[in-house]
Amino acid sequence: MMTAKKIYLQPNSVHEALSITNSFENDFRFLAGGTDVMVNRFQGNETSSCLIDLSGISELKHIKKVGSYLSIGSLIGLNDLKNHSEITDEFPVLIEAANAVGSPLIRKSATIGGNILCENRCVFYNQSEWWRDAVGFCLKCEGNICIATGSKKHCYSEFVSDTAPALISMDALIEIIDKEGERKIKLEDIFTGDGVHSRNLSRTSIIKSILLPLNQKFLSVFNKLRLRESMDFTSLTAVVSADKNGKVKIVLGGVDPKPVIVEGSNKSDREELIKQALKKSRAINNEIFSRNYRREMIRTFLKRSFAEIF
Repeated sequence: MMTAKKIYLQPNSVHEALSITNSFENDFRFLAGGTDVMVNRFQGNETSSCLIDLSGISELKHIKKVGSYLSIGSLIGLNDLKNHSEITDEFPVLIEAANAVGSPLIRKSATIGGNILCENRCVFYNQSEWWRDAVGFCLKCEGNICIATGSKKHCYSEFVSDTAPALISMDALIEIIDKEGERKIKLEDIFTGDGVHSRNLSRTSIIKSILLPLNQKFLSVFNKLRLRESMDFTSLTAVVSADKNGKVKIVLGGVDPKPVIVEGSNKSDREELIKQALKKSRAINNEIFSRNYRREMIRTFLKRSFAEIF
């Protein structure tokens, strides 16, 4: 096995990227825009000795129609989504979600695949190494207790992607390739609800593309709660989408270790849909807004969304 403290590699194809992983066992990390990974490395929360930069792989940079789906390559930049009529015409909520991520400078570097895989966050984890050492290491960084709740079993770090809730609300699939081969799965199925191991993907998994169903005439509403209008990660993301057949899908981020999903129809009791969303949300006091306030905002956002759609 090749060993080195710091190695940076830039493959030209997915096949080459997967081949490189053979030399490093689990001591590597895939890198795209770097807006999440590099911050975590600076804080000491990501320590892989090898970074494999996928940004040079052209096969991951496409937007095209494939059958009844629009295929979006995982390396498409968040800032570039608005330049494609296929997205602005049928999936404008995706552009709204992308524009809510970070700042303009971050969106010029960040990719849609990277935002989907954004690491779960918690105010007690996303700090400098010396800060975490002083306070005490939590379950997410090899400690033996959740500092936010006192639990010795469960980590409630929060799912904070903004684009993933929008995509899930429109029944997105993803194409994944790893050493076992290629497969398509529902985007929502990759999230585990475990704050420590938040995704059920192998270490070698690469998202090739995101697939959105065409001709569904989605009506969607996006809302995001954060302290500042730019820079801050979400405290609550709420997306509600209704398709041409009357199916309604609610997806929440920022209030649970995985996306909170509630499905219904345009004939469903809307108060009951809100109750289901609140029941599934496991928000705790581990960020700047209190648990109670965020739960109140779930109700506010969903009522606002229903009024706009219906």
